[in-house]
Amino acid sequence: MLSGNNKTTPLLLLLLILAFSNSLPDEAPAAAAANSTGEAILYDIYPFIRVYKDGRVQRFIGQDFSPPSTDPATAVRSKDVVFSTNPNLSARLYLPASASANKKLPLLIYFHGGGFFTESAFSPTYHRHLNSLVAKSNIAAVSVNYRLAPEHPLPAAYQDSWLALKWTLSHSAGAGAEPWLNTYADFQRVYLGGDSAGGNIAHHISTRVGSENPYPSVKFAGMFLNCPYFLGKKPIANELSPQYSYAETLMKKLWVHAYPNSPAGLDDPLVNPGMDPGLKRVGCKRVLVYVAGNDVLRFRGWYYKERLEKSMWGGEVKVVEVEGENHVFNLINPTTPKAISMLNVLATFLNNHH
Repeated sequence: MLSGNNKTTPLLLLLLILAFSNSLPDEAPAAAAANSTGEAILYDIYPFIRVYKDGRVQRFIGQDFSPPSTDPATAVRSKDVVFSTNPNLSARLYLPASASANKKLPLLIYFHGGGFFTESAFSPTYHRHLNSLVAKSNIAAVSVNYRLAPEHPLPAAYQDSWLALKWTLSHSAGAGAEPWLNTYADFQRVYLGGDSAGGNIAHHISTRVGSENPYPSVKFAGMFLNCPYFLGKKPIANELSPQYSYAETLMKKLWVHAYPNSPAGLDDPLVNPGMDPGLKRVGCKRVLVYVAGNDVLRFRGWYYKERLEKSMWGGEVKVVEVEGENHVFNLINPTTPKAISMLNVLATFLNNHH
């Protein structure tokens, strides 16, 4: 059961800024307030989610729905499709206004963020983001919706995302169930992308592609990760700085509760790529990583580059650090100069095939 009042994008903005600020209040008052009404809390990961002992789940962000449409600002078209009936899973497809059957477009398979607990491919934040990215890049896109914890603990999100990938690639010969993919997608120019937890998923899918690509004729041209959600038991760089203490604790709580049965906890290769002996299997040769200067996860973004380069992978990985910005800043404030600059860089990346 879901509850919570989060009807405006400004609330998402407020909560995400609070989540990664340097002066967050303790979460104890929120828990105490709930307890004062006789509601026993199992765990509280504000501003993402609160889970009660009676099984109720309260999500604070990412529950609004934007319908598919022709976007008035960009003329990008979108529609929703079912890619699995067991489990029941869907995705949102996007096409730019210029789409023509005479010219195939690069294809982006995108995985949304939200800490594995919140958000969806259909939320206003991601609908707006994909409209903008598809218009600027002139690409086709599949925005994947996956099941969320705690109702569906990890590895469900990874399994769902792999199903989405296989369904998408089943159109590579032009004979799949979805006409948009058959007609417009260039399966020699496929990209993976995602932000935060979605960046984590994109990386995992890429390593799996590198070891068991279900459609070997498909070419993966690159991957971009926006503030990817990676962790580890052993602190690196400046993670222990007091300014990051709340955010670091929050990030770790998300993983522990999203994947309670993880065999290795914070050193599970799914969340700590540095512990993955098969890291060199990343299934493309170009990777672009964006990190934000005020985000504790930036240290893991740089560490990812270091470990990938040492893994004998053999590709090119670049990290762009945007100073003075918070986690997924481009989604929260998409019209700022830095966010627009990032959009332009992503568009270039998605059209630079070699």
